Amino acid sequence: MKKALNGRLNLSTGDMDYVRFGSGKTILVMLPGLGDGIKTVKGLALFFAAMYRSIRKDFTTYIFSRRNNIEYGTTHKDYSDDLNEAFEQLNIKDAYLMGVSQGGMIAQRFALDHKDKLKGLILVVTSCRMNETINSTIGSWIKMAKDDDYQGIMLDLARLSYSENVTKKQIKLVKHLGNIGKPKSFDRFIIQAEAIFKHDTYDELKYIKCPTLILGGKEDKIVTPDASIEIANLIPNNKLIMYDGLGHGLYEETPDFIKQLKNFCK
Repeated sequence: MKKALNGRLNLSTGDMDYVRFGSGKTILVMLPGLGDGIKTVKGLALFFAAMYRSIRKDFTTYIFSRRNNIEYGTTHKDYSDDLNEAFEQLNIKDAYLMGVSQGGMIAQRFALDHKDKLKGLILVVTSCRMNETINSTIGSWIKMAKDDDYQGIMLDLARLSYSENVTKKQIKLVKHLGNIGKPKSFDRFIIQAEAIFKHDTYDELKYIKCPTLILGGKEDKIVTPDASIEIANLIPNNKLIMYDGLGHGLYEETPDFIKQLKNFCK
């Protein structure tokens, strides 16, 4: 078993933090959601290796943050091009790319612009374009960030992401932790959030030819269930799984998530 690695790449646009763990022959690349705007993956290799211990023998897994020195106006295409440069530096080929929420939006862009690098695509609780729910939710979080309301963001995220029982536990945890984990500046969060408003791959998804697994929650209150269904109606070669009773945090709540991931990559 390879030792979990905390790494940093020097890209042409700046430096990027990533982690690597596992020893499987199959390459899996993960892109996190908007939470990357609060905290990057720096130093979290052992945490993720423990969290995803059930796949360590099956996959060599990389999780990439967005680059550290992002500026206002940075787009998902910019993040996708950064990721392509990371693939080149680490000699990553024939990978399965999994993107969660905003990470799924960037993954769509990558699959369109750098399709030769991928063996398959996994899109989890994400969307191909804006809708009223996304607009309202992200707009609210940006306002909280500008008001320096870290706990407000975390409480709202807990309320909107999980099923009822898990939501109660998450809210208690957020209130207990207070401002632990609060970033020194919310600029990174706001920049990434604003990039979501510009995301639109609706007319292009028909050009994604690699096998695609789409996972959505029927109770998703952040991107909506319809967002996952819409993607499935546009990508030609896909499998769609919609989970009853689960929302935006389904990948944390159901063990079936790992099962479907393994089956798809086989």
